[in-house]
Amino acid sequence: MKLLLDFFPVFAFFIAYKAYDIYVATSVLIVTFIAQFLFDWKRNGKINKMHLTSLVLVLVFGGITLFLRDEKFIQWKPTVVNWLFAAAFLLAPVFTRKTLVQRLMEKTVQLPTGLWTQLNSMWVLFFLLSGAANLYVVYNYDEETWVNFKLFGMLGLTFVFILLQGVWLSRKATLLEESQPEPDNAPNNDQG
Repeated sequence: MKLLLDFFPVFAFFIAYKAYDIYVATSVLIVTFIAQFLFDWKRNGKINKMHLTSLVLVLVFGGITLFLRDEKFIQWKPTVVNWLFAAAFLLAPVFTRKTLVQRLMEKTVQLPTGLWTQLNSMWVLFFLLSGAANLYVVYNYDEETWVNFKLFGMLGLTFVFILLQGVWLSRKATLLEESQPEPDNAPNNDQG
């Protein structure tokens, strides 16, 4: 459900682009990001920093795209988001003494510090390469190919990366039990 919610603005952008054009799609993207942010804030009672970062970037890059009627600005937004996330994952240990991926996953996964660092580095590399791939498509293919890549390519890259991460984690990590041990409520039949 969370993944669907996270990708809802991209799906809406894709549909609006296919039905109209890049400028209508950008307007739809802005509206759906605002709706996503408000829904998530109301549901969780707190602001998701990743959603806030994405919202601000969509408002800035989408606003410039609409104002100047230049699609390159909205096309750069995925790269900027990915590279900001790479920077956040890279710099988090400097400020918090834990990797960002450890802070996100440590309640369900146990890893030694060195493996948290490796996993965090994988995320940094993934975000850097995703941003670079986006720019490659922007400058080497037409607008429609970029829109298709934004939905199918970026989603596919993310899915493959998460699967590979899952395989890596299954070999390296200890998953924590989320359920509490059951109390011994069985009647005592030892009446001897």
